[in-house]
Amino acid sequence: MNNLIKKYFYGDYGEIEEGGSNTSQENQWPLWEIFIRSKQGLDHKHVGSLHAADAKMAIENARDVYTRRLEGVSIWVVESKYITANNPDEAGELFEPAKDKIYRHPTFYKLPDKVNHM
Repeated sequence: MNNLIKKYFYGDYGEIEEGGSNTSQENQWPLWEIFIRSKQGLDHKHVGSLHAADAKMAIENARDVYTRRLEGVSIWVVESKYITANNPDEAGELFEPAKDKIYRHPTFYKLPDKVNHM
């Protein structure tokens, strides 16, 4: 039997034979998601993805690719296979309950001008 099973991973697509594997995926380094913090006190932002053999190499490559002009003070790398996301088709029912709780949103007062990065 030569059944094909479609397996989709974040960042790559391919068909893998049952009991086997896709040769191009075997020879490829894992995909890493890169997050950069541009200044102290700010949050990390997702800036892109890259392939690397391990976390150390991913950080070094991210530094070379995404912070060439001193854009960052901190780098986070996360292997893509560890990221779980919700199904976009189910976003309505997932986020709907939050609309009923307006008291959780800071919309009832004005922030002073001296407060930055909120």
